[in-house]
Amino acid sequence: MRIIDMHCDTLIEGWRAPERSLYDGSFSVNLKLLKEHESMVQFFAMYLSRQEMKTMDPYDILKGIYGYYTKTMEQYRDFIRPVTTVEDVMKNREQGLLSAFLTVEDGVFIDGKIERVQEVYDMGVRLITLMWNFENSLGFPCKDDPAEHQKGLKPFGIEVVEKMNELGMIVDVSHMSEGGFYDVAKHSKKPFVASHSCARTLCNHRRNLTDDQLKTLGNHGGIVGVNFECSFLKEGSGRATYDQIIQHLLYMRDKAGIDAIGFGSDFDGIDDNGELENYGGFSTLLDRMEGSFTCDEIDKITHKNALRVMKDVLGK
Repeated sequence: MRIIDMHCDTLIEGWRAPERSLYDGSFSVNLKLLKEHESMVQFFAMYLSRQEMKTMDPYDILKGIYGYYTKTMEQYRDFIRPVTTVEDVMKNREQGLLSAFLTVEDGVFIDGKIERVQEVYDMGVRLITLMWNFENSLGFPCKDDPAEHQKGLKPFGIEVVEKMNELGMIVDVSHMSEGGFYDVAKHSKKPFVASHSCARTLCNHRRNLTDDQLKTLGNHGGIVGVNFECSFLKEGSGRATYDQIIQHLLYMRDKAGIDAIGFGSDFDGIDDNGELENYGGFSTLLDRMEGSFTCDEIDKITHKNALRVMKDVLGK
């Protein structure tokens, strides 16, 4: 089996505590786990945390995490290599190497400066999660208040989406307001993703997607990665379970289509991994999925859908 996980927050944890080994250290995602449990591509987010923003500019946080990332990739180049295209992924796989796909979580670092999109592209970033939980120069995050939740992209946010389309970068709408989601759907000429989100009908959380959003995402050739955070999976649940994850996958398959679903674990960004414990839980999850999905469907969910979106947006 080959797994593409579209979101983890391991990089910021490693940057905060560089003495921890990315190979076999106490992360939910490490290279040993990736190797043992059939990772094909791991999307590594440079998450711009409000904790560090108390004393640092988000642009400086990004540069700090990027420095950790490049140093770590060089240190473990015999195990993992950065990728910016599907061709890179296939080349790594032929050589028995893991693949790291670099992303940014929260467009706050752009700060009204369109040239920063080009800058991170040149650094190897190929996906930007436009929002986190706070307003930035691009637009507005998801909110419980219905009026707030309908606020869309700002004019500069539309400019950023168009620039990302032009360069070949994946637009990610996780954490975004519903109004912003539909603005991306309107203005993006390429497929977009919700890298780590769940179905709102099954769990009424502002971070989750409505039935119409799921359908819209599927119609635009995009993909939603189910998030393993328990509060997004089931209201009142204190712990994620395999059954909850499978329930969301089945529901999103029916609403968005089998070609529009995948994984976005949020490992190292959630407090409790539930039954999965760490990345190794993917193996049990896939075994459990065999009772609900065909082999072809599992192949699409685990990697084929993500590879298609990568190729459609990145160009090769």
